[in-house]
Amino acid sequence: MALLSVLRGKRKEISKEDYYTASQMQLIWSRFKAKRSAMIAASILGFIVVCGIFSSFLSPYAPDASGRNADYVNGAPQIPQFCDANGCSLTPFIHKVERFRSVKTNFRWVTRETEERNYVTFFPKGWDYNFLGIKFERHLFGVEEGYVHLFGTDGGGKDIFSRTLHAIGVSLAVGTLGVLISFVLALIIGSTAGFFGGFVDTVLQALMDTVKTVPTIPLFMALAAFIPQEWSAEMRFFFISMLLGTLGWGTLARRIRTHVLAERTAEYVTAARLCGASSAHVIRKHLLPSFTSYIIVDLVISFPYMVLSETALSFIGLGLKDPVNSLGVMLQNVTKVDVLLNYQWYFIPVPIFIAIVLAFVFVGDGLRDAADPYSERK
Repeated sequence: MALLSVLRGKRKEISKEDYYTASQMQLIWSRFKAKRSAMIAASILGFIVVCGIFSSFLSPYAPDASGRNADYVNGAPQIPQFCDANGCSLTPFIHKVERFRSVKTNFRWVTRETEERNYVTFFPKGWDYNFLGIKFERHLFGVEEGYVHLFGTDGGGKDIFSRTLHAIGVSLAVGTLGVLISFVLALIIGSTAGFFGGFVDTVLQALMDTVKTVPTIPLFMALAAFIPQEWSAEMRFFFISMLLGTLGWGTLARRIRTHVLAERTAEYVTAARLCGASSAHVIRKHLLPSFTSYIIVDLVISFPYMVLSETALSFIGLGLKDPVNSLGVMLQNVTKVDVLLNYQWYFIPVPIFIAIVLAFVFVGDGLRDAADPYSERK
């Protein structure tokens, strides 16, 4: 018993020592791990991000016209199974389909399943794609003959599963680029305004207020009319990213300006300036690192707003368009009455989009609480 009490005491001492010697990031990670909802959201978000990064490998077919299945237009999702009326199999399979027309269908072409099995294969060769500059042709799964559509197909016969995975990657890429642009602008303008103050602060604050009060919808409509129709998908992608980043830096810049304004008279800042450090060096090496955790939290929280903005722009036809696959482009199809009544699988990207936004929100809330040094006292 005495030995156990001694060991427990040592463990407490070690944990206290680790706590007081841990870095700021280690303390934030320790508090973040204690929040179950944030950890679950982070796991879901990580899984979705991985799917977006490796979308070409996970997709059995290309998301554009090269993956079109003319014999399965507006087809329902095909779920691989192990058993049917003819028995069971260790390898998953789907049933082949055929097109026919008769008097019963008013001589319209209709697709129906047959009893013939089409077995699922793993790591088959398919359409070529580039990843990190290297050309690949292997994919996670496919079928022996024809196509397999886990999420069904759209009106053009394109695989919704492949389009959804690529849409996740594109939407996250637009959000990442927009966040990076707004982050750089917020750091430069906010730290400059807070450090120098006076006339510089007044002018930059007026610029922040101007950007925040810009009416976004009329601006987007005007820019949509300005964008040439002959622009490529890549040019439209970078234009939308730059637009979202240019309009999204005001809130973070004001927070940075407030912190720098409060810390610029601190003793460590005065000591650095007396040693001959330039203003840029003081801001970069002393002021900004003093609240790195809050900057990270703001970046994570701003991610869902960037994704929402891209999705909203593409949804109303002002953002990305085909052949680019984004969540907003895919959500354009769900507004049709015919889709709502007959092709409900078009809505599959909707819960995925909701999961992305909610995951970012829960992770951001968890990081915000973990970055609060007084959270353990509340």
